[in-house]
Amino acid sequence: MDIRTFEESDRAELRELFGRAGEGSPSASLWGHAESEAAVYLDPYMDLEPHSLFLAVVDGALVGYLTGCVDSSTLPSESERMAKAIRKHRLTLQRRPAAFFARSMIDLAGAALRRQPIAGEFDDPRWPAHLHINVAPEARGTGAADSLMKGWFARLREAGSPGCYLQTLRENTRAVKFFERMGFVKHGPTPLVPGLRYDGVRLHQQSMVWSA
Repeated sequence: MDIRTFEESDRAELRELFGRAGEGSPSASLWGHAESEAAVYLDPYMDLEPHSLFLAVVDGALVGYLTGCVDSSTLPSESERMAKAIRKHRLTLQRRPAAFFARSMIDLAGAALRRQPIAGEFDDPRWPAHLHINVAPEARGTGAADSLMKGWFARLREAGSPGCYLQTLRENTRAVKFFERMGFVKHGPTPLVPGLRYDGVRLHQQSMVWSA
């Protein structure tokens, strides 16, 4: 297995991997439209911080990736990226995304009535960096995820970053345990993620942090 940073020639294959990595997990997809989800969680990293995008390669094929940002303030916010993707791809006019946004509105209304917090973005100068990681189903258990994280930690130390955060799902217990093994700790409450379901069950955001 080889771990290296992104090159422009990887773009098409990485987008294909993005569409299938994470299959079977609660976070496999948000609203069921891979192209627009890539516009939020993949394309900005290829375009703006390719030197922090790590790839796991086996026999010349990509089997995993880690998108990272050393200073989250240099990247458009997740809400900004999401709003742009919704407009560009007209997601409110497409069946699966429209159903997601309808559920989101219901969840938001219910949370407001009960005065419950909802999932949001993370902003704390103690942990300015962030990451997203995905590994293809056939590469799970091979050490690909561990190797990607080691590459990312080396990048953070080289940059002198004080810390890193990530946001996963409380119900994705496999991911939570993996990040804990990598040195991350749970941070803050676990608010509802509006609109997101897995086997019909509502899901909750779990923030985790790592300090250098």
